Amino acid sequence: MKILGVVLIVLGIIMFIITGVSYTTEEKIIDAGPIQLSTEKEKDINWPPYAGGISIAAGIIVLALSRKK
Repeated sequence: MKILGVVLIVLGIIMFIITGVSYTTEEKIIDAGPIQLSTEKEKDINWPPYAGGISIAAGIIVLALSRKK
């Protein structure tokens, strides 16, 4: 349980620092025999800053509960 608490705290800190990630995908527009046309699209994954706070709070609660036993 202690490992889970530490992981949640570290994940929460990372979520505060990095509020999202973006990545690029390549999509085919036209694929007609020897003629191929593709484009690159950038996609984003964002999360709100309070999600990091919730993760940190959950990690602290898990650590506190594991120490009581």
